[in-house]
Amino acid sequence: MNGDHSLAVHALVYLDHRATHLPSHILAENICTNAARVRKVMRPLASAGLIATKQGAEGGYALARPAAEITLRAVAEAAGTTFVEVNWTPGDVQEDCLVSSSMGAVMDDIYAGLNRTCLEQLEHTTIHDITEQIFSEHKGQ
Repeated sequence: MNGDHSLAVHALVYLDHRATHLPSHILAENICTNAARVRKVMRPLASAGLIATKQGAEGGYALARPAAEITLRAVAEAAGTTFVEVNWTPGDVQEDCLVSSSMGAVMDDIYAGLNRTCLEQLEHTTIHDITEQIFSEHKGQ
């Protein structure tokens, strides 16, 4: 997993908090990254209908629907996030040994199951939930 999912969630929570259109450089400043990376991550979120974009001096990004309707699963799916990604598995399907010839497929199934479990867990948390958690934990500060 790369940091794109976390960046996207951060941007959406900040958009929820500010409740206005914000340009990529303002989001980037808050996220502590660069504006080009923000734009790259926001593109698929716009395509998925999670954010709206607006051109011009008052433009930027804004939530396209209420934060309480945007689950972290929707963000992950829009961003194409893979939580458990393995670039090598043991064994060789050409081997005579049943362990060697089967291990890669078995491990791939396990990792796919872990990714499904992650998505299922993220279905229960919304952008609004995170905004609320941040601000309820810091009341009075």
